[in-house]
Formats: sequence, structure tokens, C-alpha cells
Amino acid sequence: QVQLVESGGGLVQAGDSLRLSCAASGRTFNTYDMGWFRQAPGKEREFVAAIRWSNGNTYYADSVKGRFTISRDNEKNTVYLQMNSLKPEDTAGYYCAADPFLLAIQRMSPSYWGQGTQVTVSS
Repeated sequence: QVQLVESGGGLVQAGDSLRLSCAASGRTFNTYDMGWFRQAPGKEREFVAAIRWSNGNTYYADSVKGRFTISRDNEKNTVYLQMNSLKPEDTAGYYCAADPFLLAIQRMSPSYWGQGTQVTVSS
């Protein structure tokens, strides 16, 4: 069982940066692949980024590539999403996810979801 709690969201201006954190409970955190998703009002949830536990490989949606960076600290049971050069279209609820298999995250069907944290980017 894994519980995920996101933090770090807020209201920022276009061009600003923000770092989201996702704290995970459970002794097996470092055997889970982790991901971030987002959902804007009236839109479907979409994949943002993922990181593998085994080798630290990272994966990004084209819309955030070069601006966002996912990382993890296994000692702190925490995964981060550093968001730079934020745009108004990045406004959404951001959700952390965990699964033993990256494929489940890429298919948007991870075993565990966090409750989300809101990011609002004003123009």
C-alpha cells in the first residue's frame, strides 16, 4: 500500500517557476515507478512526466519537455516536479501517481493516485 500527498502548488505568473513535491508512505517506495499527471477544468487528465525507480530514466510529455524536470529522493520517499517557464496553459490540478510498472503509468492506470495540488499560472 502506498499513500501519496502532493504539495507545492499555488498561483504564479507566466514565466515563473514552481516545484511540486509528492511524499509517499510505504516501505517499498523505491521499487515504484512514479509519475505526474495534470487535469485542467473541462479537460481530460493527461500525462506530464514519469521516472523509473530502477535506473532513474525520465519521460516527459512534449508539452513540458525542456521546461519541467522530474526527480526523486528515495531516502526521503519523495518525488519532485520542477516546473520552469510556466505558461497559462500549464494551469491545472497536478496529481502524483505510483505503480510498480512504468507501463501502467504511461497508460494512465497507475495503482495509486494522490489527491492533487492546484497550479494556476496567470498571464
